[in-house]
Amino acid sequence: MKNQILVKRYTLGLVNSIKNEKEFRALYEELTDFSKLTITHEELREILSNPFLPKSKKKEIIEELLVRKPFGDKASRFILLLLENDRFELLPDILDFLPELWNEERGILTYEVASVVPLKEDQKKKIQEKLELLEKKPVVLKYRIDPELIGGLWIKRGNIVYDTSIRGHLLKLKERICEE
Repeated sequence: MKNQILVKRYTLGLVNSIKNEKEFRALYEELTDFSKLTITHEELREILSNPFLPKSKKKEIIEELLVRKPFGDKASRFILLLLENDRFELLPDILDFLPELWNEERGILTYEVASVVPLKEDQKKKIQEKLELLEKKPVVLKYRIDPELIGGLWIKRGNIVYDTSIRGHLLKLKERICEE
């Protein structure tokens, strides 16, 4: 729970510093590249997560990386801010949340859609149209495959969940049987 609050706080601060879509795309790409760099290089990941290595040494290493592959000023400052506040491990979660919060700031709602099989384009379009009609706002959909659903769809935004999956129906049936 604490990490979710911190992730939201850092992400919101970052979103509030972004001026337009072009800057968002560039910043998102730079932060994603840096995150991938730290994930794919095991030695670098170990150094940055080592609690016994002084923060000043970690900062030197990151600054060297930022010089070698030039990142924008905003991305560099954000990376160093996370390091300075011992929050560097939050970067992947911030990157997951960033597009959703950016869209939300622009009045666009983000829904997560899970299905057993990949949806066809016309199916995706119908879902998006229905949700936009329901919300009376633009909607962005994030898709994922969830084999546990058995069939149907699972749609979520924030605390709102629309579960039309077979698994969901079976769980509801189980609850009814247990109540009797």
